[in-house]
Amino acid sequence: MSTSTETTKKPNKRNPKIVISADDLPHLEKLADSMMRRQPALADRLLDEIGRARIVAPAKVRDNVVTMGSTVTYQDGMSGQEKTITLVYPEEADITNLCVSVMTPIGVALLGLSEGASFYWDTRDDQRRTLTVMEVTPPSANHKD
Repeated sequence: MSTSTETTKKPNKRNPKIVISADDLPHLEKLADSMMRRQPALADRLLDEIGRARIVAPAKVRDNVVTMGSTVTYQDGMSGQEKTITLVYPEEADITNLCVSVMTPIGVALLGLSEGASFYWDTRDDQRRTLTVMEVTPPSANHKD
């Protein structure tokens, strides 16, 4: 009896650890719930991320973690291109000012990641991409009052 020496294609399903601030949790859950009718796949993805996240007090979220209001530089694994955006709630989204909604595929993928983490995400046109978080600037550093 012969056995195949080919390895079974087994995708690495080990997702990077994510952290979500307890202050952001109620708003994120409400967003996912309200998006369930219009974009169920994206809402499910956000709920999955919330479900696997470590929820912590805002003071315990490290500065290198992508939270709501963080400015993040990430690298697209396919193109090698780096982009810098600010992760915001949908009502604050403004692509001309590089403010990207958490209710987009890239927004959901970035939420809770730390610098150096890589993650797969599916674009709206069903392409699987990898992104790596290069740098995070916390919200408090973005808004100098």
